[in-house]
Amino acid sequence: MKKLFAGSSMVAVLALAPGLALAHPGLDHFHTVAGGVLHPLTGLDHVLAMVAVGLLAAQLGGRALWITPLGFVSMMLVGAMLGMAHITVPFAELGIALSVIVFGLILLLGIGLPTIGAAALVGFFAIFHGYAHGREIPAAAETVSYAAGFVLATGLLHGVGIALGLLAREATVSLRPRLFRAAGATVTVAGMALLAGAL
Repeated sequence: MKKLFAGSSMVAVLALAPGLALAHPGLDHFHTVAGGVLHPLTGLDHVLAMVAVGLLAAQLGGRALWITPLGFVSMMLVGAMLGMAHITVPFAELGIALSVIVFGLILLLGIGLPTIGAAALVGFFAIFHGYAHGREIPAAAETVSYAAGFVLATGLLHGVGIALGLLAREATVSLRPRLFRAAGATVTVAGMALLAGAL
């Protein structure tokens, strides 16, 4: 119950922060790996989506533990290349906010996606996240180093989600689904706040 209460409290905090979630202030002077690492970490929208992907991978288990995050990272790089090439991806901020809601709902409802389906779904939304990274690379940045940085940060956030999910799977049979539902509810409500900020 304490964990469920903590999750509910987190919802309230996240709901008050849509402005922070859609902004990446003060990063223009980071032109190498450090800037790339910090870019996803300073956007609550990215953090929530990437941790949720890890939680989803842990919830599905088996090959999904690595295929799902790999699907996200691969398509994120595609989106980043589009952003760097100045090819417009329409409704990118909307897509990012929707990704948080969709991932949260999957966790909340305990939807058992097939591994390939999960990888395809997270990969689709990863394009929007990658596009935001690529579009916002500072002009003076070392592109490869900067991209390596946000890939590293993404992998770390996926790892956090996987670790939390595996811990939840160690809980009792009755508690396990409630932990995933609590995480899903938190992410979903936060995603709705993000969506309101994106519209």
